[in-house]
Amino acid sequence: MTAAHGPLDPRPATISARRVVVLVSGAGSNLAALLAAHDDAAYGARVVGVVSDRAAAGGLDIARAAGIPTAVVAPRDFEDRTGWDRGLADTVAIFRPDLVVSAGFMRILGAGFLARFPARVLNTHPALLPAFPGAHGVRDALAHGVKVTGCTLHVVDAGVDTGPIVAQVAVAVGEDDDEPALHERIKVAERELLVEWVGRIARGGLTVEGRRVVVG
Repeated sequence: MTAAHGPLDPRPATISARRVVVLVSGAGSNLAALLAAHDDAAYGARVVGVVSDRAAAGGLDIARAAGIPTAVVAPRDFEDRTGWDRGLADTVAIFRPDLVVSAGFMRILGAGFLARFPARVLNTHPALLPAFPGAHGVRDALAHGVKVTGCTLHVVDAGVDTGPIVAQVAVAVGEDDDEPALHERIKVAERELLVEWVGRIARGGLTVEGRRVVVG
């Protein structure tokens, strides 16, 4: 099987930490988890920029408090989606990222953006993909009556939550769970998953071979 992309070849973290740009739309809890980890030199990755589609996103405040440069690329400032996608890619590229992490970013990234950062864009999703993709993964899992759901870290492709899977964590569904309670437990698992695997990718490299992701 031929490797589709292998942009993150292994190299010691002591030489240079991998540069990470985080995309946020909301409060930024995943961003905060990454920031808590990145000061450790052994972690191998460092957040160098935070970009949002919303000027009011709480994640921007978290970034600024940590001294991380931020930018806002709002869709309303562009004539169409293609223009916004290009503007977003141009802005992210300023930070020269090795990895781009979509952490609660509520926009679909277009083909133009993904072509600029091939096999370097990661996303977390609050379900065990390929089950329950889309914006309501927790609600859909509850409605389906599953006993186990969880969260997924995957490489972003042109589909909606269809990219190759990097890692997953299972979360049990309680008999009395409603959507907020279940989602909160998934978020805890999601933060741990993201921090662990961003570090592992930074230290060991990532290659995509068809649907298979190889780390390290």
